Amino acid sequence: MPALVFADTSSMGPAAGAGLVADGCMKATGLDPQTSAARRPPEDLPQRPIQLRGSRLARALLRLGGWQVDFDGLPAAQGVLIVYPHTSNWDFIIGILAKWSIGIPVAFWGKHTLFAVPLFGRWLRWVGGVPLDRSAPAGVVSAMVQRLQAAREQGGFFWLALSPEGTRRWMPGWRSGFHRVAVQADVPLALAHLDWGRRRVGVGTCLRLGGHEDLDMAEIERRYAGVRGFHVEFAAPVCLLARTAPPGGDAAVR
Repeated sequence: MPALVFADTSSMGPAAGAGLVADGCMKATGLDPQTSAARRPPEDLPQRPIQLRGSRLARALLRLGGWQVDFDGLPAAQGVLIVYPHTSNWDFIIGILAKWSIGIPVAFWGKHTLFAVPLFGRWLRWVGGVPLDRSAPAGVVSAMVQRLQAAREQGGFFWLALSPEGTRRWMPGWRSGFHRVAVQADVPLALAHLDWGRRRVGVGTCLRLGGHEDLDMAEIERRYAGVRGFHVEFAAPVCLLARTAPPGGDAAVR
């Protein structure tokens, strides 16, 4: 069965080779040390050969709420998808309906303590939730890279979805885990939006990252220009966190 995994990126800190800037964002001083990518800009991937069929009912429910779903396929059977901005509990409801309307079987990681809540924990599992204990984060990036590579070798469908902010609260930047996974696994990055300003949800741009954080993040920031969260003041700036940023963070989808 195809899988789209929503992961908590709060344990995925800044990549090696990063410097600090005054606003809390990270200034890259070189390439991800685990890649040999040249300094090149990210590449747009307009071709979307992977088409999915979703629920008309879910799409109709979103329309009743004034929402439009943007989705015209995926560029490959494997990849990393980031969801931005994540500023409210309502994002989960809209995200689940969008997932059903698109037709992607979704699993997501959530803070393990949420699954201990009676009834709510059972419901989380029913919609695809998987408990994640963040006290043992070692190897998260490498494990996801290996899983994506294995899916590609076997011809399977696997998309890893991340909330790069890692929390609904304001943060001075994004966790870098999504970038490292996409670059090291050499898979496309899809930019999903939860735009409360225009009531649009879905996948817009798909990119092949160049591997250089500054160039990649500049393009990602450009593509997300104008997207507004439910709480505008809680949306993190589109940049990677500096090393001194606070390490907290909630589950990617709450």
